[in-house]
Amino acid sequence: MVDLFELLIGNKSDKDYKKKPVIVQGITGKFGAFHTQQMLAYGTNIVAGVTPGKGGQKYERVPIYETMSQAVSATGAKISIIFVPAKFFLSAAVEALESGIKLLIAIPEHVPVKDALTIVDLAKKKDAIVVGPNTPGIIIPGIIKIGIMPAMPFKEGRIAVISRSGTLMYEVSHNLSVANFGQSVCFGIGGDPINGTPLIQAFDIIRDGANIDGIVVVGEIGGDAEEMLAQHIIDTKFDKPVVAYIAGRAAPKEKRMGHAGAIVYGNYGSAESKVSMYAKANVPVAKRPAEVPMLLAGKFEKGRIK
Repeated sequence: MVDLFELLIGNKSDKDYKKKPVIVQGITGKFGAFHTQQMLAYGTNIVAGVTPGKGGQKYERVPIYETMSQAVSATGAKISIIFVPAKFFLSAAVEALESGIKLLIAIPEHVPVKDALTIVDLAKKKDAIVVGPNTPGIIIPGIIKIGIMPAMPFKEGRIAVISRSGTLMYEVSHNLSVANFGQSVCFGIGGDPINGTPLIQAFDIIRDGANIDGIVVVGEIGGDAEEMLAQHIIDTKFDKPVVAYIAGRAAPKEKRMGHAGAIVYGNYGSAESKVSMYAKANVPVAKRPAEVPMLLAGKFEKGRIK
């Protein structure tokens, strides 16, 4: 698997440190154009856009190309972010991966399951990372922002945040920042039923590559991703502090709440099941986002006492 952090910021000895080039697919659409402005303002090095029929034009001084192969050939970029309607996602993502993109941020939501599975399979064959669909993106605070997240909640630091929810990623990160727990990276895995990078894989990517002191995992009811992650933490004997938050604890059973995956059948995917499994992995679960930094501080204090 390619190294996420090498793709995002490279090595400090690399002349392109903090300046890795990014391509925006769908740069001239309303959504793509707005977030391109926001990413540029943050300092993200957007070097090209792709919109069929608008090649040769520019947006915010960013050159626009007809195809991904043209954009990649001209810029050497390995990162792309997609802002196209879900029905066009498959063709855009295939074009990106076939052109040599190694990190694909998939913003659109409600991507057909068959299309998402096709892209997950192609990414494996191409040794690429797909984040999303239905993701807020990835941010390394103070360095690079590839996504739709606002800049305000995030602060440079050494805590990684992995989240199934976009807005909760912002809220939890804000609470961490206020408590002086800055973030090394915040990774939104996406809210659609199929994740290009599932929770365990995201956890492993972060723990192996990030300059971190601890990890916060923001989950929600539905599915068994959190239970599987808890078992993975136990099996791999991960010894840095991990704190969790689970959204939807008060949601009625067998009623869909928000994300496609956030639905509980019987005890499967219930908050109780997730909290119980996290307890076995020595991962405290916050009852509200504001509790996350308090639990994290408690984990660090226990570590110092030992």
